[in-house]
Parts: sequence; C-alpha cells; structure tokens
Amino acid sequence: MDKHSNAVPTAPDHDQSRGGAALIIVDMINDFAFPGGKVLEPKARAIASAMLEMRGAIERAGWPVIYVNDNFGEWHSEKSKLVEAAIASGSEVARMMRPGDEHYFIIKPKLSGFYATNLAVLLPKLGASRLIITGVAADMCVLFTAADAHMRDYRLWIPADLVAGEDDERARAALDIMAESMAAETRPTSKLGLAEWLADCDRSVRS
Repeated sequence: MDKHSNAVPTAPDHDQSRGGAALIIVDMINDFAFPGGKVLEPKARAIASAMLEMRGAIERAGWPVIYVNDNFGEWHSEKSKLVEAAIASGSEVARMMRPGDEHYFIIKPKLSGFYATNLAVLLPKLGASRLIITGVAADMCVLFTAADAHMRDYRLWIPADLVAGEDDERARAALDIMAESMAAETRPTSKLGLAEWLADCDRSVRS
C-alpha cells in the first residue's frame, strides 16, 4: 500500500528503548524550475547516488524512509502528480530519487518539514528518535527542518555529502550551525556509517 502523508502506520518491530531511526529526504523530487535551480540541480544530482546508498542501508535495517517535499505552488497536487511532473520535466534527480510505494511521502507548504504537516505525528508512530536529514537546500529547507527536529529532541545526523545548496559557502555555514547549535552529527558517509552513528547515539545516551 502506498504510504501517503495521512497514513497512520504501525511502528517497526525494534527495541524502542534503544530508539528508532528514520531517513528524511528533503525536496529531491524537484524540477528545479526556480531562480537558482540551474545552479542547484547538478549539485543535487551529485549527491543522489550516495543518498540512494543511504536509503538502501536504512531499508535493510528496517527503518522508515520519509520524503518531505515542497508542493512548489501546486496546492491541489498530491504525491503521484508531484513525482510524475518532476520526472516529466526531465529532472534526472527526480528520476533517480523516485520514491517507492513502501516510502512515506509528506508534502510541505513551507521551508520546514514540520510546519503544517503531520511529520511530528508520524515520527513517534514509527518509533523514531533519531533522524538522518538529507536533501536540498542545506541552508534553507534542510536547516529549518533540522531546527524543528532539534526543538523536538531528535538526535540528528546531517551527512555533509548528502546535502547541497546553491552556494557552497552558505551550505557549509548551515552545517556548522546544525553541528554547533543543534548538536547534529555532520560527518559525511565516507567517514561515518549508519551502524557507527547509531552506536555513538547509544553511547551518548548511556554516558
């Protein structure tokens, strides 16, 4: 069954005392038809392969994958229309990152994935207390989503190689803010694996 944003799922069968994890993919279903889109699109394409590897690792671990995507002004739209329109536009990023029926898909009206969406309701239903936030743009929608997640006490990993922004300096500055102000892990996946990050979280909880 397709897991639309209004679904109320059963949490995966994991040890809830340990805390579940979820992968959030921000705005990668995208036609990049906006000012700055031509600059951002190749950067998003460059991170897509590594993001798919992380998506596969999360799936193998039994954790949920949640697409959180802007409606791009299409207020009457829904998942399938947004996905097909982005792919029909010729977006290689949208084609590569096309969600499956097993993935959750939340449409957001503003920058944060939490604003006016049911993400805050969905994550506890899934047993998630740790979030890996990926996507575009690092200094906008990723940053605002991470800030709202931090205020809700989620442990965060924003891998530096799984986010991108139009301006590389602003993207790096956003990662610094998330690391320093939100206690987020920002090491790239080339230097930190999923199992290692989860183990680090467990050690910090025990200490």
